[in-house]
Amino acid sequence: MTMRRILQNPLAITGLCLIGVILLLALLAPWIAPYDPDAIDVKHILLAPSGQHWMGTDGLGRDVWSRMLFGGRVSLLVGLVAVGISTVIGVILGALAGYYRGWVDTVIMRLVDIMLSIPSFFLILAVIAFLSPSITNVMIVIGLTSWMSVTRLVRAEFLSLTQREFVMASTALGAQDWRIIFRHCLPNSMTPVLVSVVLGIASAVLLESGLSFLGLGVQPPQASWGNILTDGKEYIQFAWWLSLYPGLAILITVLGYNLLGEGLRDVFDPRSNTR
Repeated sequence: MTMRRILQNPLAITGLCLIGVILLLALLAPWIAPYDPDAIDVKHILLAPSGQHWMGTDGLGRDVWSRMLFGGRVSLLVGLVAVGISTVIGVILGALAGYYRGWVDTVIMRLVDIMLSIPSFFLILAVIAFLSPSITNVMIVIGLTSWMSVTRLVRAEFLSLTQREFVMASTALGAQDWRIIFRHCLPNSMTPVLVSVVLGIASAVLLESGLSFLGLGVQPPQASWGNILTDGKEYIQFAWWLSLYPGLAILITVLGYNLLGEGLRDVFDPRSNTR
């Protein structure tokens, strides 16, 4: 029933189609990329898009289409892993705060308030500045600084669920806390978390692109959409393709995840049944 409602939602379908195309191209990159993304060819520097090079070449003669395909793998991997880290942290802390309440809730929520008071992008920049820029560090840092919204969502769900009859009955029967949390509360609190995860991937892709554009993310010669944009800024006046195509890729990917997230929110929101 839920899947049918998702498939009937135009926002969710549009988002799924956009994300599906991007994911398919990224997964098939080793087989469909016409050139080695890191191969330098000084004879073909800054060639405009053509039949031989669909998206042209960059300042080192590397094929932009091939680099876009492999860069998509990096950008999407960062988004998925970073959101996975933040979701695990957020679910655990939110569950503890909402279930135990009291001083546990107070400590966790004050930590959330402190983290939210610091601009996340500048916090990430500060942490990355002390570490060597790499794809691993980018994933970990984004994940460790993006868990607050998930914590608040899960906490709110747990505060409501602990007052439900089935949870109170389990408590009265002497069920252990871990069983109540993982067997009864957690599965019933995952709907808003799913929406948050989808929207969080879009934010993580944007963060990774921004860090790579500033030179603090994925390092050359490994391709990512952000550092392809960085290469393009030096030639933007006469090599427009170096900025256009990675910018469009980031736009389409973020738009796809945002549309899917909004569609899922419409499907899972009980108020949408009254439309």
